[in-house]
Amino acid sequence: RFIAKPCAINLGIQDSGPHRAQPNAILEKVFTSITKSPDGKRLEGLSKQLDWDVRKIQRWFRHRRNQDKPTTLTKFCESMWRFTFYLSIFFYGIRFLWTAPWFWDTRQCWYNYPFQPLTSRLYYYYILELAFYWSLMFSQFTDIKRKDFLIMFVHHLATIGLITFSYMNNMVRVGTLVLCLHDASDFLLEAAKLANYAKYQRLCDAFFMLFGVVFIVTRLGIYPFWILNTTLFESWELIGPYPSWWLFNGLLVTLQVLHIIWSYLIIRTASKALVRGKVSKDDRSDVESSSEEEDVTSNSTKGIFSTSSNGSNRLNGHVAGDQWTGE
Repeated sequence: RFIAKPCAINLGIQDSGPHRAQPNAILEKVFTSITKSPDGKRLEGLSKQLDWDVRKIQRWFRHRRNQDKPTTLTKFCESMWRFTFYLSIFFYGIRFLWTAPWFWDTRQCWYNYPFQPLTSRLYYYYILELAFYWSLMFSQFTDIKRKDFLIMFVHHLATIGLITFSYMNNMVRVGTLVLCLHDASDFLLEAAKLANYAKYQRLCDAFFMLFGVVFIVTRLGIYPFWILNTTLFESWELIGPYPSWWLFNGLLVTLQVLHIIWSYLIIRTASKALVRGKVSKDDRSDVESSSEEEDVTSNSTKGIFSTSSNGSNRLNGHVAGDQWTGE
């Protein structure tokens, strides 16, 4: 309210939402009581009842669906908050771990386990991360519903479970490595969103490409060969198969599966961006193209990013603007 909003206004971001649908009692009743996306048969019936052509009714429903979505200013403020947190917690983690012996030698995570001291800096690092992911868990039900809702829900559950479980079992050393690794790319994604909201397209594309590289290197390279290696093999070698070994590693492997899914989507987006010369829209969420020339609603595309049906690189939801990259 006091930092992000003034920044957005100075960048010329207006507090205006999508085009609002014209008032119509019959269509509003259908929208609220029956369906938000009428099929062809219902569209034909409404067309005869209102003496409107089908395309006009489709456009009304598209505008009605979009008008409840958050404004660009609201999304800019949300992304700026997340960017601030991710950047701050990442540098805090790096500064803390740089002098930690287990940062350079993962076998140190298991020496003298479970009798390892819990320092105040380590404690605050854990509590901050846990509080933030709990906030994401709750806000996911009130934020705009995106098409990867289930994946993100599983991700938040696995993350909260891992943080809580590792804290209760004093596995905080390896836990700090997992947290820092995941924070390494998140602030770059939020930076790409901020650049897109401000209509700095080249900067947005650059941040997204950098995010993609860091994400793939950390989640498909460092995470399995550094983190999973120490939790699966080094821990077994040094302390043996402790009772919670299967649960702990099961949660970590679940995260790796999600990493693979997201990496595939990021690579697909990057390849499209190289062909078109810019990053296309985020198709995870439900804000649809408002083109007056579209005959059908553009919510049938799959995957995280795609172009609108008229061939332009219009944004579909999570980030407003001409084009974008998605989380």
